Amino acid sequence: MRRAEPWLPLGNFMNDFFGNYPDERPALLQDPIQEPAEPTEDEHRWAVFCAASVEYLCQKYDLEIPAWVTELAYAPLPEPWYHSKMAFKPAVQARLERETPAAFTRYNIYCGNRVFVNKYELAAELRERQSA
Repeated sequence: MRRAEPWLPLGNFMNDFFGNYPDERPALLQDPIQEPAEPTEDEHRWAVFCAASVEYLCQKYDLEIPAWVTELAYAPLPEPWYHSKMAFKPAVQARLERETPAAFTRYNIYCGNRVFVNKYELAAELRERQSA
């Protein structure tokens, strides 16, 4: 049986965090990621990515980082994970290393600086610029 990809739950989380429930952000981050009893390498990487994401979002929005983020289960990955279809290219790896926020690089994850772009904030900034 094929296990589910993380994109749908991550997208739902982003909609809740940025748009649907921005006043409930601390509550949205409190529960730890639940890995399967025997996670695949990919599932474990995604769990660590989620922990790094929570750390990043807490830093960005001045929220307290939940204790679960620092648990050993979410320790930095043993090998760098470059999350890009073109990550096999050294130039792409170098760009990801330069642009990825520290909350991700601490976990040995390189995903660039646009992974959690808030479309609601971008739209508000655009409206503000257009009205100026």
